[in-house]
Amino acid sequence: MKAAIRRTTVEKAIDEFLRHLREKNSSVHTIKAYAQDLDVLSTYIGADEWKKIDHIRIRGFLSHLYERGLSKTSVARALAAVRSLYRWLAREGMVEQNPAALVSTPKLPKKLPRVPSIEEMNRVLDTGMPEVASFPERDLLLLELLYGCGIRNSELTGINLEDIRYAEKAILIRGKGKKERYVPFGEAAQSALRAYLTVRQAAVQKNKKATSALLINLRGGRITSRSVGRIVKRIAIAKGLSPDFHPHTMRHAFGTHMLEEGADLRAIQEMLGHERLSTTQRYTQLSVKHVMQVYDQTHPKAK
Repeated sequence: MKAAIRRTTVEKAIDEFLRHLREKNSSVHTIKAYAQDLDVLSTYIGADEWKKIDHIRIRGFLSHLYERGLSKTSVARALAAVRSLYRWLAREGMVEQNPAALVSTPKLPKKLPRVPSIEEMNRVLDTGMPEVASFPERDLLLLELLYGCGIRNSELTGINLEDIRYAEKAILIRGKGKKERYVPFGEAAQSALRAYLTVRQAAVQKNKKATSALLINLRGGRITSRSVGRIVKRIAIAKGLSPDFHPHTMRHAFGTHMLEEGADLRAIQEMLGHERLSTTQRYTQLSVKHVMQVYDQTHPKAK
């Protein structure tokens, strides 16, 4: 009979911390990323107790990550995971200090995403679906909702038929941490929705599958986020746009274009489902960048 593997103090605490994150409905992606980073931490720390881990040891951990070839972004994420772990340890009374708070976050280059222009978005949406679209009615609706509502890929695939409020022209969206919000949709999305629902009914009957999902795949089941990403990229390339065009690009376009057209920042925050206004304020940077490009390209004194 094999002896039970004895788990270290750090490993046990990390397991409890991750369980805590799951119980408070943290993002699945956050939990997965933290689990990976903290697993590397527990291996690096070994059997040491919390009181033996100081800020110098945490810096050593970050150096270890760099030696493994991780980027500054990945190392910064790992440090965020360690800081979050220590905050939980403090609340649980397991530690008195947070040594990770004394460690500086790696300086990251400020990279603003390239946002497609309004003309480029119109080219994607208003010129008909290309031949690469395997389910044209669904794919058009998918694009209209991503750009017209500014929702995340995961929020899009989670929409059910009963979430659509036709009279109010709004959709119930389940965001991060299972927070719910209503987002409005316009005439273009409404028209695409009407055309799609007829075809959807036929697809469901053909596959003999009953599903509450709004967006379905060709087999009649709920479409996945990965499939949405492939569809969006394939259509964008067919329309002559960059291969790095993806669902989140359309969310950025939504926020930037709304701001450029005079929308209130807090209204955009509400529609995007941002917890902090500072997150939404990134779109002011994107908008200013666009204005500067227009100035540089058109003003006689800019050349």
